[in-house]
Amino acid sequence: MNHEPCKTSLEEQKGQAMQIKLTSVFVDDQDKALKFYTDLLGFQKKFEFPAGKFKWLTVVSPDEPEGVQLVLEPNNGWNQAAKGYQQETFRQGIAAANFFVADVEREFERLRQLGVTFTKEPTKTTGSTIAIFDDTCGNLIQITHLDW
Repeated sequence: MNHEPCKTSLEEQKGQAMQIKLTSVFVDDQDKALKFYTDLLGFQKKFEFPAGKFKWLTVVSPDEPEGVQLVLEPNNGWNQAAKGYQQETFRQGIAAANFFVADVEREFERLRQLGVTFTKEPTKTTGSTIAIFDDTCGNLIQITHLDW
């Protein structure tokens, strides 16, 4: 068996490149998560259908309805390590996801007025401005604007 790396040009790979279509965050309550991610954050529900005792539940940006879907995945479902992983990540202050926004300060004010709890107020970092909030479903979420 030949284990040499495949050497194809980018032009030959056009349309065959790996793509990100789904990513997920573990949530402690799918219905509560759907309400938070749609009503407060402004995402749109893409899919919701039964999957055993849970459901397949995704949201998308209204600006990119055919773009990357965020799966709101139950932390007590098929993955036995999910809840512990989610809790430890939260405890360490690590964001489970990072969403880009046009203006972090404006989004911070909008979300704060809606009752969202921030663990990090808008902060300048190297090349970006960030803020971090609690999604009420077991996660910290970072919002980012690239300053370059």
